[in-house]
Amino acid sequence: MKEIATFEEPVKKQVLKLALFKLDEIFIPPFQRDISESLKKHLEMVIEKLGFLTPIIVAPKDGKYYVVDGRHRLEAMRDLGAREILAIIVDESLYHYILEFNTEKPPNVKEKSKQAYRLYMDILKENSEIVESELFTYFKDPIFITFGFAIEEYDSRFPASFYENFVSKIDQFLDLPLEEAAKERRKRAQALMELNQVVNQKYAEFGWENALLKGEIVRKAFQKAFGLRVRTIEEEFYSAIERVKLACEELTSEDFGEVG
Repeated sequence: MKEIATFEEPVKKQVLKLALFKLDEIFIPPFQRDISESLKKHLEMVIEKLGFLTPIIVAPKDGKYYVVDGRHRLEAMRDLGAREILAIIVDESLYHYILEFNTEKPPNVKEKSKQAYRLYMDILKENSEIVESELFTYFKDPIFITFGFAIEEYDSRFPASFYENFVSKIDQFLDLPLEEAAKERRKRAQALMELNQVVNQKYAEFGWENALLKGEIVRKAFQKAFGLRVRTIEEEFYSAIERVKLACEELTSEDFGEVG
């Protein structure tokens, strides 16, 4: 690594460093999201045309430097045969704030959830006694943690986006040490899997062929259980899940008009 300059960013007045790294000096944190091949290819074309104009961001950790923003740019440079890359070095305290970066391509619900899970498990490994609610600055929303457990531990095809509106009204950060909180997250994920199984059964019963209509089943069941335009739900997590599950079981094709 060769330091090029030191500068002060204009908002929080943090002192940062601009440095030139060899590609093999930069490591990937375990909670990075999966690579999008289409985005990487697009970046390769842009870099070939315009040059490498936007440095990646790295954070030091245990004597190594990890990319916290710019993974796709890093991999594009590898594919292009580059040996070095420009990077801004931020303080180690920003290592776990990877969900706040994600500037190359805003992740969808599933991507956010998988990354939240990986970040959660990394922090759990470091300090199992830290209280989950104290980590709210690292995660955009607790639902992504629960969804992450569902996707990474139960079913990689779980359609998290179908449940975002509903679960965002009943999930919250837990005032439990991470070791206990992780067990509760698994229970919540399991409850969602059971609800999703009922949705799949109803979808099969209707004989529909467009899988996106499963989201419509979730929406209708939620409305049937809690009414239209509900903003908040006071019920605790599991009873709310059970209410929507029962509402889903009671749905008939007449509830959907010409849909399907």
